[in-house]
Amino acid sequence: MIATLGTVAAVATQSGGAAGTDPVTWGQAVILGVLQGLTEFLPISSSAHLLIFSQIFGWSDPGAAFTAVTQIGTEAAVLIYFAKDIWRILGAWFGQFAHPETRGDPDVRMGWLVIIGTLPIGILGFVFSDQIETVARNLYLVAFTLIFFGILLGIADRTSRAIKDLGQLNVPDGLIYGLCQALALIPGVSRSGATITAGLFMGYTREAATRYAFLLAIPAVLASGFYQALDISSDPAAAWGPTILATIIAFLIGYAVIAWLIRYVSTNSYMPFVIYRVTVGTLVLLLLGTGVLSSS
Repeated sequence: MIATLGTVAAVATQSGGAAGTDPVTWGQAVILGVLQGLTEFLPISSSAHLLIFSQIFGWSDPGAAFTAVTQIGTEAAVLIYFAKDIWRILGAWFGQFAHPETRGDPDVRMGWLVIIGTLPIGILGFVFSDQIETVARNLYLVAFTLIFFGILLGIADRTSRAIKDLGQLNVPDGLIYGLCQALALIPGVSRSGATITAGLFMGYTREAATRYAFLLAIPAVLASGFYQALDISSDPAAAWGPTILATIIAFLIGYAVIAWLIRYVSTNSYMPFVIYRVTVGTLVLLLLGTGVLSSS
């Protein structure tokens, strides 16, 4: 899915440096941490916003390592917010091996569905790791994916039957969720946006689609974050101090965003996010076309 995305982008800085050559400063870490916390769970793509704002302020691309590690902070917010659900699912899933008669338990099934849904992003993320860190970080691509997947979210939101809850989730649906989550390897798609869109098209309620999107992201984001953490020492754009600061900020803001979003989707549509995505994507294309932003 990423193999044909185009040529490698080198995001220019104000001083003319190449992408990812200047380390993230403490001040930049604060801003990027706020952005990560605000945008990770909303269906508007956190990675796209980190790239776009870095360009606007003339910073180097913060890089895949910095982005992945700061996502650990927002994912920690998910772990705490959904702690009861997660412990219940984990207890039931591990308990099935000692008590086979419990394998029909909904929490056991949910544990398997999260594993199944995680396989696509794990496999594709490993296979296309080089392209994810280079080709996929092109601002033209980011703008187009913001617009295209924003429109898809709007169509899904308007046409969804919204009759299924998580108790009706099955293996085929779990795989579709997982494949759509894998699309989020491309900045601009949005992990939550892609999975929520899939859920809505399959007839799940907004709240059910959103909750499963959160649960499904846990193993993928944590694995990616800890894996990329190994590369921080060799990544000139990432340093441990600013990265940790951004991660803490992302955690605090991310927790508040989760609580708000769960309440919001129970009674409201995703159309404000659709409008926002299309507007930002269009603005980025205009700025690229006029030379205000650079993608080469």
